Amino acid sequence: MIILGLNAYHGDSSAAIFKDGVLVAAIEEERIRRIKHWAGFPSEAVKFCLKEANVAITEVDHITISRDPYTKIIPRILHILTHRISIKAIWNRLENRKKIASLKDELALSCEVDPALIKAKIHSIEHHRSHLASAFFASPYEESAILSIDGFGDFSSTMTAVGKNNQFTVLDSVSYPHSLGVFYTMFTQFLGFKNYGDEYKVMGLAPYGNPSLTQQLWDVIQLTDDGLFKLNEKYFRHPNAGVEMSWEGGEPTVGDLFTDATIQMFGPLRAQGEELTQYHKDLAASVQRVCEETIFHILTHLHKRTGLKNITIAGGVAQNSVANGKILANTPFENLYIPPAGHDAGTAIGSALYFYHQVLGNPRSEMMSHSYFGSQFSDQEIEQYLQQKGVSYQSYSDTDLFEKISECLINGGVVGWFQGRAEFGPRALGHRSIIADPRRNDAKELLNVKIKRREAFRPFAPSILKEHVGDFFESVDDVPFMEKVFTIKKEKQSLIPAVTHVDGTGRLQTVDQTIEPKYYGLIKRFYQKTNIPILLNTSFNENEPIVNTPEEAYACFARTKMDIIVMGNIVVER
Repeated sequence: MIILGLNAYHGDSSAAIFKDGVLVAAIEEERIRRIKHWAGFPSEAVKFCLKEANVAITEVDHITISRDPYTKIIPRILHILTHRISIKAIWNRLENRKKIASLKDELALSCEVDPALIKAKIHSIEHHRSHLASAFFASPYEESAILSIDGFGDFSSTMTAVGKNNQFTVLDSVSYPHSLGVFYTMFTQFLGFKNYGDEYKVMGLAPYGNPSLTQQLWDVIQLTDDGLFKLNEKYFRHPNAGVEMSWEGGEPTVGDLFTDATIQMFGPLRAQGEELTQYHKDLAASVQRVCEETIFHILTHLHKRTGLKNITIAGGVAQNSVANGKILANTPFENLYIPPAGHDAGTAIGSALYFYHQVLGNPRSEMMSHSYFGSQFSDQEIEQYLQQKGVSYQSYSDTDLFEKISECLINGGVVGWFQGRAEFGPRALGHRSIIADPRRNDAKELLNVKIKRREAFRPFAPSILKEHVGDFFESVDDVPFMEKVFTIKKEKQSLIPAVTHVDGTGRLQTVDQTIEPKYYGLIKRFYQKTNIPILLNTSFNENEPIVNTPEEAYACFARTKMDIIVMGNIVVER
């Protein structure tokens, strides 16, 4: 059975393909189109997945899409009638529904076949059920509480459930216009970060401030006795105007969400590029604190209701790694799993898993222990490209490669590390990474100024050998997808300043030898030389989607000041 899963007509469009319940390939459209958070129909991602699975679109049995425009139809209509939603917002929703309805025609056009030849049945899977499935069915738990929490999808922002074996049961949901994701996005805009997906900048800025504005923020969002929350609608435009979202040219944009009441309460907006004051930092810290406490409130109630020790979480808010790192310490849950693509791209996987397990009743397969489902290139293909470019290179064995690159890092080098299949999801996890020595005091400045060209307050991540987590971090856990932030032991912080954030934390990635032997081997060689089992890891890009091909990797290397690029076992030096 072949299932093609899609996230379409929304930010972070993506595709994934399964054969008999086993994930063969998954990729975000942005990696191919080279436009961040590409929205619309993921035509290139579909073609990639079909090629990787060695099937034609005419051989696909089922197509799932993580949208169901008929979910909560009565509440939607009542909201439109009672809030006098603008004609423009209603028209946009109708246009989006029309696109979903013509999905088979879009697929036929992309794959250059007659629509009549596509035999696959199309299944619309509600957005949050897709998120829930992406978390629970990919987790190692036979039984778990589940939380999906994001901006909006199919008129909901939050959904709780309980899962057992190959089924889950929805317990509760939060409907439009109330949303923790929108709360965070609104203040992201307020702080002058206007691009789609900029919420992580507020998370990175928060440790520089004091959460002194939480009392005012609790007037913006309020916790409810049923373990959920609600927004004070006077601070938000979307209850009456709708969420103004467009994706002209593929790049998603979201209209302003704040109102005059927001400005009256929190002062003037910060313009893009304006200096960040202490007030802005304090507001970021306060927004982060309120977000965390809302999540803890939801999860504490969910644990009380289910009595389970395991929790799995997905949705855009699940990308808040700072909050994730505090969940087990601030709720009664004992174990936490978050998939590598907790954001909307992951619903391509989730919708397919929902159909395969929840609808068809098939037993679950192995947990998702890695995220390497994207593009891959052989050394022969890499050599062919470099020869065409007239670029000098040298090939090494693994042992010699680890020796050379670890020595380069120790001597202050910055290395582009391009290996195997690309990661699916927002994090570079040792296959499309830029790496450096975490001991260097100047590494952050070097990377930000010469390569990444991003805000100085944003941290870099430590990739650490799995068995050494307890040596450097106060909490010990598997964090394979860089999805949690933990406090670095105080006595270790000065040893790894390049990956220690201003508050003494690090967004770690645990590297398992059995899952990623090559990246593990490099870190181990660095450890043998320095007694530090950690490398600084950041995504291989420069204000663009993470590089996908050797051409893109070399282009990024050529226009920046990296010292070496490693593609497979092939090395190019300056």
